[in-house]
Amino acid sequence: MLAVFAKAIGKPPEELSLPAIGSNNSKTPQEILDKFQSSWPDSAVYILPHGNFMALSHQDESPIHPRSIVVLDDIFCIFVGTLENIADLRHFYGVPRQGTEAMIVVEAYKALRDRAPYPPDQVVKELDGKFAFIIFDVKTNTLFVARDREGSVKFQWGVAKDGSLVCSDDPKIISEGCGKSCAPFPPGCIFINGCGLTSFDHPLNKVKAVVQEDDSGNIMSVYFQVDLFTRIASIPRSGSASNWADPAEVKGE
Repeated sequence: MLAVFAKAIGKPPEELSLPAIGSNNSKTPQEILDKFQSSWPDSAVYILPHGNFMALSHQDESPIHPRSIVVLDDIFCIFVGTLENIADLRHFYGVPRQGTEAMIVVEAYKALRDRAPYPPDQVVKELDGKFAFIIFDVKTNTLFVARDREGSVKFQWGVAKDGSLVCSDDPKIISEGCGKSCAPFPPGCIFINGCGLTSFDHPLNKVKAVVQEDDSGNIMSVYFQVDLFTRIASIPRSGSASNWADPAEVKGE
């Protein structure tokens, strides 16, 4: 899978670009898409507003980590992996028996976004399984990205030549498209454009970038991890991201 969002929409962390300072081996979004389509000729591409796009291929799909995409009410979602509590989630969100994980995540987003303010980490904690997903709400330009706490699904993000945010479960696409400006998406974390990167297990602890340098002090790579010794005053909220609610509260329990 592949998702690319223009810099103004994706708002990638500045630290992702640090290893590329002084180099210019990343590619444009169109070049990255061309490479993806040449590698995965059966892929379907979904063109979004503002030059954003998502693409999905079922080629060489793992039965353990299947890929799916759904579009509901101008909300696009790519989901990779499985949910172990899918039956409970289908019942809770009123999703049909044949509904996919992607459909459940979208319905959860719609219900929790619109009803009551609550931190988004509470939503992801309800998802029991091995997964990574990307949601993009066209109406509000909200981008929501998450990966399970074990990091079970290969999932990386990076920055294209024009500053666009690139997400993929194909390490080769990321490394060739973003050069050094890429990193594994941190396990147990969520990213919301405008709010930044947070941990859903430790929502009050900062997720910081760790820079790795060579002997000459040149930045070689960056990765992200939860800093258990640094707490933030509150969970950042803005726009539609501030309107997420705990499933128990939505249900009235």
